Amino acid sequence: MTTTHIGQPVSRVDGRAKVTGDARYAAEFNVPGLVYGHVVSSDVARGTITGIDVSAALSVPGVLEVFTHENTPGLPWFDRSYRDEVAPVGSPFRPLYDDEIEFSGQPIALVVAESFELARHAAALVRVKYARLPHRTDLELERRAAYQPEHRMPLPAPRGDAEAAFAAAPVRVDAEYRVPAEHHNPMESFGATVVREDDGTLTVYDKTQGVQNVHGYLCRVFGYAPEDLRVVSPFVGGAFGAGLRPQYHVFLAVLAARALERSVRVSMTRQQMFTFGHRPATWQRLRLGASADGRLQALLHEAVAETSRFEDFTEAVVHWSGMHYRCDHVAFDHRLAQLDVYTPMDMRAPGASWGVYALECAMDELAVQTGLDPVELRLRNYAERDQNVDKPFSSKELRACYRQAAERFGWARRDPRPRSMRAGDALIGWGMAGGVWEAMQETATARAMLMADGSLTVSSATADIGTGTYTIMAQIATETLGLPIERVTAQLGDSTLSAAPIEGGSWTAASVGTAVKDACTRVRARLVDLARRLDGSPLAGARPDDVMLADGHLHAGDGRSVAITDVMRRSGVGTIDEEATANPSRTRDAYGLYSHSAIFAEVQVDEALGTVQVTRVVSAVAGGRILNPKTAGSQVMGSIVGGIGMALHEESVLDHAVGRFMTHNLADYHIPVHADVHDIEVIFVDERDDVVNPLGAKGLGEIGIVGVAAAIANAVYHATGRRVRELPITLDKLL
Repeated sequence: MTTTHIGQPVSRVDGRAKVTGDARYAAEFNVPGLVYGHVVSSDVARGTITGIDVSAALSVPGVLEVFTHENTPGLPWFDRSYRDEVAPVGSPFRPLYDDEIEFSGQPIALVVAESFELARHAAALVRVKYARLPHRTDLELERRAAYQPEHRMPLPAPRGDAEAAFAAAPVRVDAEYRVPAEHHNPMESFGATVVREDDGTLTVYDKTQGVQNVHGYLCRVFGYAPEDLRVVSPFVGGAFGAGLRPQYHVFLAVLAARALERSVRVSMTRQQMFTFGHRPATWQRLRLGASADGRLQALLHEAVAETSRFEDFTEAVVHWSGMHYRCDHVAFDHRLAQLDVYTPMDMRAPGASWGVYALECAMDELAVQTGLDPVELRLRNYAERDQNVDKPFSSKELRACYRQAAERFGWARRDPRPRSMRAGDALIGWGMAGGVWEAMQETATARAMLMADGSLTVSSATADIGTGTYTIMAQIATETLGLPIERVTAQLGDSTLSAAPIEGGSWTAASVGTAVKDACTRVRARLVDLARRLDGSPLAGARPDDVMLADGHLHAGDGRSVAITDVMRRSGVGTIDEEATANPSRTRDAYGLYSHSAIFAEVQVDEALGTVQVTRVVSAVAGGRILNPKTAGSQVMGSIVGGIGMALHEESVLDHAVGRFMTHNLADYHIPVHADVHDIEVIFVDERDDVVNPLGAKGLGEIGIVGVAAAIANAVYHATGRRVRELPITLDKLL
């Protein structure tokens, strides 16, 4: 007998809690005596504070304290105290450390009062004087000063003589692509509720993608022993990378709770969600040289991206070009330009979202010049090996992605001539692109505890940011131990649980899922051993490998069985408790490990108004074993919506005169709404991978967005004949 829980479209086990309101988020934990903090943000982008008057705020009844750099002594000096697990090289930002202003919106004070409304009112009464310094926030002006950071992410080695090959190529594309800064804007704003227990220890409820990362950061900064501070984050209302690093709200909340000996909540407003990390604005240049029949002879990809003045944030932007297509002459360059902004940070598919966008648009331009169908061009340059490291792929079903998505989309009916397809007064465009993302696995630990009543709890400190981690953990445990899924409880988001990496990189299912499987396998081995040792056991003489677990029973191959609860009861065992740590196999080192996708998009462009609608998207994804097609499909659909936003809507606009993001609310920072999202179809291509991890799963959170913006941009060109190389594609760029 076998169970079939993995691979089934199981509904979210946490779904009921979320739709009924039982699920509580970081700023929803209430305790007696809770007080509230509101952040005062800087008005300037660079300078020093010459005076800060908090007297009017303190005079308001109910205001407890105003924290500034003037009354927060004793903070650590060394950078290492503030450096979290994913901090880039540099000197991390230190809230309220001194009078220096490094970016607009920097937190310069925290007002704490008996209510949120009172704290916000009093915050408006704080008066600050600055000595302003000249600031620089324009990437275009700073590109000439861009540099290669000393500790950058290693670039792939160049191959051949790319410059000479490009100069000699019969067909050439030389294009620049510009993409803006973007902010994550999850539905749940950042907030933290710090509960001070009677013994002086703290429980910190924080919105984060890594409770143990926040825990380590807070312990180092404030000098807490690990056992005296706990970080909890059971539910996260979206993050997309914004929660990878501890944000300043949690620092300020703990600072106030420690000083006041009170429980404190600090929540960011939507406007303040634009005052920390973001996807970096990036300039790129692609040069493609090809033969007349479209075979690549040269590929040169260079990029300049923004970073802050205090940290060197670097993404893998140009790397993808070296392995996505076969080419013997390749060169890369990636430099950073320092701006007076907060350090950029990872946002869904960091680096690939921008890098593959430029590459796939350049390939479309090459298809136009050579007169080849865009799919055929990609197939002629199909890479059988990861050329960056000269290794075979562990698996690669990208050809099948192209074929299946094209068939479902109806690509064969495409008239290749720009402006040749219409529906009434609207121009119709069909475009496509390929996508690629790393299939990573990190070291993770999980625990499985089987109780005498046949219930099971699996736990790990990982996060569920809406991806379905609770459900996948339960499915893996159910599959391994043959229990009804209703008898399995998944616990996560608690720093006291088994060690897990931050939730990011699309590695959670592969990393934590493998650890859950290993822990449950250990429980299974002990359970089978107990069953075989029972007096008069129905499984006496059965080989352990022949015993199957299903429906809460252990089954021998000849039909004999015994209930798990009977085994536990008759053995006198109250619990079976096992923990396992899963590490990436060294076998992985011999392969290139990636997910792949093919995206086909249809747009309608109003020729008179220049407005663009994405009317259809078909995405075929080769992501290894699909653990849950229901939650997996939801992940890819959400990513596609994010890709529509990248192509047509999202842009964090800086006013360089004041050095401030002016699109700092959801009225000005546009994201796709229901009216912008039409037919989306997701295809999962069968792909077996025995190398990537024991589950064979590659991760889906990010592959779904890679290439979407390029497919839409290419469709806009096909509809209009106008090549827009700067995102987002707004109507003013088409009129």
